[in-house]
This record gives sequence, structure tokens and C-alpha cells, in this order.
Amino acid sequence: MYRTLVDPATLALHLDDPRWVVIDARHDLLQPSWGETEYREEHIPGARFLHLDRDLSAPRTGRNGRHPLPTPSAAAATFGAAGIDESRQVVVYDQNQGAFAARCWWMLRWLGHDAVAVLDGGWDRWMREQRPISNAIRPAVPTTFRIRAAQPVAGADDVLANVARGARLVLDARSPERFRGETEPFDPVAGRVPGAANRPVARNLAKDGTFKPADELRAELAGLLGSRDAGEVIHMCGSGVTACHNMLAMEIAGLPAGTLYAGSWSEWCADPSRPVATGA
Repeated sequence: MYRTLVDPATLALHLDDPRWVVIDARHDLLQPSWGETEYREEHIPGARFLHLDRDLSAPRTGRNGRHPLPTPSAAAATFGAAGIDESRQVVVYDQNQGAFAARCWWMLRWLGHDAVAVLDGGWDRWMREQRPISNAIRPAVPTTFRIRAAQPVAGADDVLANVARGARLVLDARSPERFRGETEPFDPVAGRVPGAANRPVARNLAKDGTFKPADELRAELAGLLGSRDAGEVIHMCGSGVTACHNMLAMEIAGLPAGTLYAGSWSEWCADPSRPVATGA
């Protein structure tokens, strides 16, 4: 069973294995149709496409963030329609860093499906290594995805309570410029949750785009945690997507993944009564 990462060589050996399901999660936040267009042109053979907005998010209300978390039953229906059940090993990939793939990885883990991993290095590495590609779209055979146990998620009230106490580490995966409030390309308010720490997802990766070794990740994350419990970390980002990349990095490092604040900054800043910090 693969629970965190799979390398291209291993996946290539299982492209015709009916027990493996490959999910293409490529996406561009500024061009939401880009990933699906790319998938239709070429993809890893047998891969099924899941769209971040349509399949891995719930409808927006204007106050629940840009990528609201679906209900467990809605997510289970999506995964069942993609041919995923408890007997399948799932591998998810996106175009490079793995942030969109990590959202799908986390959602499956959230519902108790342990046999799911992200393709280390993603589509870019797959192409660089000249692995097989296809433009044939194989329809999935729907099955029943059974929820083993939906893990808890953090809400805005949990984060607000922690602003006063500071007992839990709130780890923000956005770029340093967005974290400091110097720029905000997606949301109407710039800044961060007071007391949060910053770990951009690029810090989880080596120069070739693959994840850093487990011991290196563990040392870096330990420096952020200090004496705080890794299992109590609240992860956030702009909309609950790239935060999952830090959660994956923690599991690779042998640490508990912590808890996702799914609404993240886009939900937080929708309520003007919530505090905002800016600057270094």
C-alpha cells in the first residue's frame, strides 16, 4: 500500500493493473478550464480527471471560501463514480508541485481511504522521463465508495479561538508575499491570521520538483513546531488546497498530518470582524 508518494517507475508498472486508479488533478486557478483541456489532449494512460472546482469542492456561498469542502457523502459519490473503492490503490497527479493532487489525496484520507499517494514530481517528471501518454479516455466503472470515518476539520471558530490562546500552530502555505499582505491576487483582503506561521509549499520540494527526503522535511518542520504537538497543527492557505501539500509533507516526514482549515484565508477574510495581520 502506498500512502504518501509513488514514483513514476512504480506507477508505470501498474498502468494495466485494475486494482490501481490514476486521477489527473491538473488545474490552474487563473484558468479553471485549463486542466481538463490538457487532460483531453494527453494524460497518463487510464487516468480519470477530477476537476478542483466541480468535483473536489462544494458550491460557493460568498462566505465559505473559494474551494469549500464537499460534504462527506458528496465526496464519496464523486470517488465512487471515478471507480474508487476500498480495494483500489489510488495515485493522484497534477502538473508539477502536487498542490492540487494533494487536495484529492487529503480528501480520500479524510474519508478513511489509506491507499492513496501523490505522484512524486507529477506530470512534469512523468514527461521528463518519457513515460507513456495517451489521449484515449477510458470511462470509469462506477462503484461504491464507503466512508470509513470522516476525520475532523477545523473551522473559523477554531482558528479564532487559537488567535487568543496560541496553543496550536496555524501553518499557512501561501507565498511569503501573500502571507505578509503585500499582494493578494485572489481574495478581496490581503493579510494573514494573527499568530500564523508561513511555510510555502515550494519549501517541501527539492530542485527537481520532487519532495525532499523525509529526514530533511522532519528537521525543517520540527523547527516550526517547537514544543507544540504536530497532531494539533491547523493547516491553511488561500482556499484549503495548497495547505494539503504541507499535510502531505508532514506525513512523509513521519509526523501526524494535523487538521485542515478548509475555508482558509478566503473564508476568513469574508467576515470583516475577524482579525487580520500584515507585515513581516
